[in-house]
Amino acid sequence: MTTANLLLPLAAEQKSAEVTDWAARIGWVLGLLLFIAFVYWLMRQGWKWRGSLQSDLPELPGAPETPGEAKLSMSGRYHGSTTAGQWLDRIVAHGLGSRSRVELTLTDAGLDVVRPGANDFFIPAAQLREARLDKGIAGKVLAEGGLLIVTWQHGDKLIDSGFRSDRSAEHTAWVEAINLTNQFTTTEGPAR
Repeated sequence: MTTANLLLPLAAEQKSAEVTDWAARIGWVLGLLLFIAFVYWLMRQGWKWRGSLQSDLPELPGAPETPGEAKLSMSGRYHGSTTAGQWLDRIVAHGLGSRSRVELTLTDAGLDVVRPGANDFFIPAAQLREARLDKGIAGKVLAEGGLLIVTWQHGDKLIDSGFRSDRSAEHTAWVEAINLTNQFTTTEGPAR
């Protein structure tokens, strides 16, 4: 007998393996989808829990009917708010944790923050504490000086809010104007 004749019965006895086990594959895909849904559900619960922890934060003030003439205005992005000095401690109460487009207007009355699709708010001039350029706020890190951070008092809490202009060259003018407003209100205004 030749070698080919000896291998022929062995080849006939071998059965080819199934190419795809569809039941196992569908099971793995469903398991992965359930795991992803569970992780998103946990993240949502954590967000709601953080909001309930911050429920002592007072309602955000609305803009006055006559805010006065605009000193500066800017359009850009709102990246969120944190407890002042703690750039990872995001505040989510009253919609402050939601990123959005923003239109900022600085007047003698204060800073008007208009956010399409999210809660607008107003920071009275007496509540403005300072402005600075920084590189990050919870969940957003940019190049050094790429973020305008406005520190303000709300109730008994100091808050840092992060903004980025569509034209980042405007940031310096905002820092100077807000710090000048703060200097005026703390030395001559109601916050003596």
